[in-house]
Amino acid sequence: MRQWAAFVVGILIPGLAMNSAVAQTWPTKPIRIVIAQAPGSATDVISRVVGNQLSASLGQAIVIDARPGAGGVLGTEVAARSAPDGYTLFMANNSTHGSNPAVYAKLPYDAVNDFAPISFVASVPYVLVVDPSLPVKTVQEFIALAKSRPGKMNYASAGNGSTHHFCGELLKAMTGIDILHIPYKGSGPGIAGLLGGEVSMMFSNVADIGPQIRAGKVRALAVTVPRRSSMLPDVPTMPEAGLPDFEITSWFGLLVPAGTPSAIIGRLNAETVKVLNRTDVKATLAAQGLEVAPGSPEQFAAHIKSEIARFTKIAKAAGIKAE
Repeated sequence: MRQWAAFVVGILIPGLAMNSAVAQTWPTKPIRIVIAQAPGSATDVISRVVGNQLSASLGQAIVIDARPGAGGVLGTEVAARSAPDGYTLFMANNSTHGSNPAVYAKLPYDAVNDFAPISFVASVPYVLVVDPSLPVKTVQEFIALAKSRPGKMNYASAGNGSTHHFCGELLKAMTGIDILHIPYKGSGPGIAGLLGGEVSMMFSNVADIGPQIRAGKVRALAVTVPRRSSMLPDVPTMPEAGLPDFEITSWFGLLVPAGTPSAIIGRLNAETVKVLNRTDVKATLAAQGLEVAPGSPEQFAAHIKSEIARFTKIAKAAGIKAE
């Protein structure tokens, strides 16, 4: 038994020492943050804010590597297949590690096993917005109107299987209304469809639709979180509107490929938490409607698993599948 214990220790100690040595010398070259959305997207904006600050604290350049396509699947696969050496980070979100695993029959990556969490970064609520020509000012009035016109009203989404789609189907399931889903190729075209009168309503990221709300081009009825948004303080929450269990957010968090040395993950977590707790960083992200909430790798891992489970439940109930 003693010989076996000595053998195990003899294996573990060199491994731990190597792990520590790697962390002490890392990073020695530029780091990239892969994103699965296009430049200019919310994922891109938050990645640049966080990346610029991490670059200063780590002493290396950090570049954003945008790999949009296939609803976020393409960029996520690129990150999952990257070398686990601390030089590739991935800015995950509620699509890549929430709705996509719930709606795709087969993905080229495992959202849980192919990645190692660093930290949750921030979240922003969705908001239910309607065509201002509709004679409704509250969620309950919208529900009543939709029930009086079964099958004759519709809502926009950013595409089949998008979080916007999930929000719409959850509203239908919770209220019994019959409204038609109109999938667009992205959030921007969906918003354009609402502004052009092609659809009656949609759920949109607060940051994306905020300017149109403030300009009076759409009417906001409720945000999809239990607490009011700092960007829309006068808009009630879904619980205030009579739907207490309705909660879906757009969220972001940093991951690395599975197998990245734990010492590097630990340092990345410490530096990320430090950056996100800075007053100026919080203010910059708050201006985009984002609520910063850094945490441990374990907390972020638990969040991802719970999101996949929640989206999977909604997808099965509503029959949501990716195209």
